[in-house]
Amino acid sequence: MSIAQLAGGKVNSRVKKASRRDGVIIGAYITLSIIAVMSVVGFFYTPYDPVALYVGTPSDYPSLEHLFGTDDLGRDILSRVMAGTAVSVISPIAVVILATTFGSLIGILSAWYGGIVDGLFARVIDVIFAIPGLVLAILAVAVFGKGLTAPIIALSIAYIPITARLIRSVARSELSKPYFAALWVQGVTPASSLFKHLLPALVPALLAQAAVGYGYAMLDLAAISFLGLGLQPPQTDWGSMVASGQPSILSGAPEQSLFPAILIVITVLAVSLIGARITEWAERKLQ
Repeated sequence: MSIAQLAGGKVNSRVKKASRRDGVIIGAYITLSIIAVMSVVGFFYTPYDPVALYVGTPSDYPSLEHLFGTDDLGRDILSRVMAGTAVSVISPIAVVILATTFGSLIGILSAWYGGIVDGLFARVIDVIFAIPGLVLAILAVAVFGKGLTAPIIALSIAYIPITARLIRSVARSELSKPYFAALWVQGVTPASSLFKHLLPALVPALLAQAAVGYGYAMLDLAAISFLGLGLQPPQTDWGSMVASGQPSILSGAPEQSLFPAILIVITVLAVSLIGARITEWAERKLQ
C-alpha cells in the first residue's frame, strides 16, 4: 500500500468520525428543540387536565387514549409530563443566569483590580465552594419553606464560585496579553477596554460554562423535587413525577417514573453534548 493510500485512509477515517460527531450534535439540537416546543405547548395545552383525577383507569398501560398511560390516581401521564416540562426546563435556566451574572462580575473584578480585591474575592469563593450545592439548597428549603424559589437561589449561589474561577482565569490571561498594554498606552479608557475587548473575549468561556452548568442545575433541581422539597401537589415537574411513581414500579406500572426520568436523562445528555462542542470551540478561540 502506498503512502498516498495510507494518507487517504486516515483522512477518510477522520471525515467519518467528524460526520458521526456532527450527526450526534445535530441530534442533540433536535432533541432540545422538541423539548422546548413541548414546554411551550404544555404551558397552554395538554390532552387532559394534568391534575384531574381518574380521567382513566388507574395505573393503566399506554394506549391510543392515553399515550403514556395513567398514574395510580388515574391522571394522564402525558399531560402531566407536558405540564411539568416548562418548570423542569426553565428553572435550570434561572440558576444559570443568576450564577453566570454574579460569577462573571466577581471574576472580572477580581482579575481587573487584583491585589486585595482579588484576595478578598478568592476567600469568599473558597468558603462558598466548600458547601455542596444540593446541601445548600436543602438548607434553604428548611429555612424558607418548600418550593423552587429557595432552591433556585441557593443553587445559584453554590454555582457562582465555578463561574467566578473560570472567568477570573480567562480574564487574567487576556489582560496579560500585549495588546491590552498597547490599548492603555494609546489612551483607551478602562470602560472601552472592558466592554469592547475583555468582555467579548470571555463570551466563549461563558457559553461553555453555561451549557455545562445547565445540566447540573437540572439534575440538582430534579433531586430537590424527588425528595419532596420542590413543587408541591397538585403542581408537578419531572423530579416529583419520578418520586410519586416509585410505588407503582413494584406493581408493574413504571410509566409514571419512567417517562419523566427518560426526559431528564435525554435533556441533560443533549445539553452536555452541546456543551462539550461549545467548550472545544471556546478553547480554540482562547488559544
